[in-house]
Amino acid sequence: MLWLKALHVTAMVAWFAGLFYLPRLFVYHAEATDAVGIERFKMMERRLLRIMSIGAVATVLLGLTMIAANPAYVTMNWLRVKLVLVAFVVAYHLYCYKIAGDFARDHNTRSSRWYRGFNEVPSLLLIGIVILAVVKPF
Repeated sequence: MLWLKALHVTAMVAWFAGLFYLPRLFVYHAEATDAVGIERFKMMERRLLRIMSIGAVATVLLGLTMIAANPAYVTMNWLRVKLVLVAFVVAYHLYCYKIAGDFARDHNTRSSRWYRGFNEVPSLLLIGIVILAVVKPF
């Protein structure tokens, strides 16, 4: 079980690295005015989404494997709340796909300032998830 947990945490770190960096790319992309820079951001966003999605899938699958290995976890309130936060992280990730698609089609309607705020969401979710997983307050 400890090996699963170690792999789960490693995959989560890789996933969140992408979740922290991609919205920062959106900030710079929204500010870009030259065609070469805009195309570069489109490529970077597409590649990062592909790589960070591997971390996302691995994180979720390893987490489900740990639950399957010990079904009693499902009765723990801290895990239930954590899974709700993880669902928000997955939704955030999927929304990043939508945003990247909008940028790819040159249909961005948001300012770089909006993306700066959007960039803070995964940090808040991560804080909640880590507290729940480590402290198990419920």
